Amino acid sequence: MAQARISAKASEGAQQQHQQHQQQQQQSGGQLRGRFYRSTSMADRSSRLLENLDQLELRVEAFRDAASAMEQEKEILLEMIHNIQNSQDMRHISEGEREELNLTANRLMGRTLTVEVSVETIRNAQQQESLLHATKMIDEIVNKLLDDLEDAKMRLMSLYGACTSDVPAGPIDQKFQSVVIGCAIEDQKKIKRRLETLLRNLENSEKSITLLEHQKSSVRQPCNSKQD
Repeated sequence: MAQARISAKASEGAQQQHQQHQQQQQQSGGQLRGRFYRSTSMADRSSRLLENLDQLELRVEAFRDAASAMEQEKEILLEMIHNIQNSQDMRHISEGEREELNLTANRLMGRTLTVEVSVETIRNAQQQESLLHATKMIDEIVNKLLDDLEDAKMRLMSLYGACTSDVPAGPIDQKFQSVVIGCAIEDQKKIKRRLETLLRNLENSEKSITLLEHQKSSVRQPCNSKQD
């Protein structure tokens, strides 16, 4: 009897150990499967999030480009209004018509100025220093425009030649070119646009001066004829 009880207990213990071992295997397998499924799910989520961010990056760049285009459009509109106000045609109409047109031009300029568009350029310390240097070089020429218009124009053209990939018509300011290369890409575009605007304004000024001189000479000739 005692031997039978011992055998029964031994068998019972073996069965319990076997059951515990099976439970441990099931738990271990479940954990492995759970980890495996979690890992796959995390990879899918990460891939979807990365794809969304890639799409958003394209939209952000398009948004910045659109804002930059609006900045340029504002500059162009202001320049065009200013040119109309200072055109020769405005000087050869009646005072009443000129006053009315100036009121309209001022109204348009005021409405244009109410639109605030600003695209900040991300720069490192070197790019910031290069931008300040390039701006200073342009300002120095602009401040001497009235002293020697022709010399200022030639110097601005040499600066502009340093900013364009086209074959320049004249000499290039190598020092200015090295400074501009150190600027951020967006700043390089703005510097080029500023020089283009300055050269256009100078060209318009020269045309006005030439036309004015021609008118003066035309007035002098009849006067001289009368004196003869």
